[in-house]
Amino acid sequence: MSEHVLPVETPSHRLRLARPREKVDSIAYLFVAFFTVPFVLFNVLPVLFGLYLAFTNWSIVGTPTFVGFGNFVRAYKDRSLWQAFGNTIRYAIVIVPSVVVLAYAAALYVNQRWPLAGLARTLFFAPNVVAATVVGLVWVAVLDARTGPVNEVVALFGGGGIPWLTSTQWAWVGVSAASVWWDLGLAFVLFLAALQDVSSDLVDAARMDGARWMQRVWYVLLPATWNTIAMVIMLQLISTFRIFSQVYLMTAGGPAGSTMSVIQHVYNSAMVRNLMGYASAVSMLLFVCILAVAWVQSRLLGRRA
Repeated sequence: MSEHVLPVETPSHRLRLARPREKVDSIAYLFVAFFTVPFVLFNVLPVLFGLYLAFTNWSIVGTPTFVGFGNFVRAYKDRSLWQAFGNTIRYAIVIVPSVVVLAYAAALYVNQRWPLAGLARTLFFAPNVVAATVVGLVWVAVLDARTGPVNEVVALFGGGGIPWLTSTQWAWVGVSAASVWWDLGLAFVLFLAALQDVSSDLVDAARMDGARWMQRVWYVLLPATWNTIAMVIMLQLISTFRIFSQVYLMTAGGPAGSTMSVIQHVYNSAMVRNLMGYASAVSMLLFVCILAVAWVQSRLLGRRA
């Protein structure tokens, strides 16, 4: 007489028996493809192709020739590239703190609903929707050494005409001013959203304890919105390292390379001198620098979160 051994049912076995097998509708892959395919074609593949070109010598036409690390050695010896990196770092030192401070101050003003707060909301965000070409043309006219309104204001205070875009001393200042004005909108919106998310009970409690407005900002609002501040700093830092449109439209990197950014240097190398391999190598170096700076910043700012 044979004995039939019944299988032992474990909890996981019973769960598999009770739960029906999930089916994934094939139409779901079609909807995902609308994002995945363009992302791979226009983001992933160009990056991989650029990484490949960084180790080759190619002038757009013909077959790329493998040169190993030759382009990176050339970049190390290129004085104009070092100047471009120095200019880009100077832009970051000036633009990033200016955008963060001004945008946060503007968000505080609008959040308090002081007079003309609605108009201020529109004025602060308006630059963010303006095309780069318009920004460049407007600021070229505003900073014109002879007819620009900025120099007219300077003349009212007894100053002479400042060559904002034609002097090695002042050109980078003009480009920085245009960049701050252009980048203010996005940071303003992010800060305003963060401030509106702060519980009013915290602010009211500080007010009842006798805290003045600046004390409420320093001890309540700033700590409560610190994560947003750290995010804006990182986004603005990455944006400034990639600065190009303002430089190209306002000064084309001049005079004497005093406003040349790294992206402008890449553009000149690739599109003017047809050095696609060298331009790709510089792009990879900039990419690594941005990753390193973003990592260090996240480590430093994340400790306060």
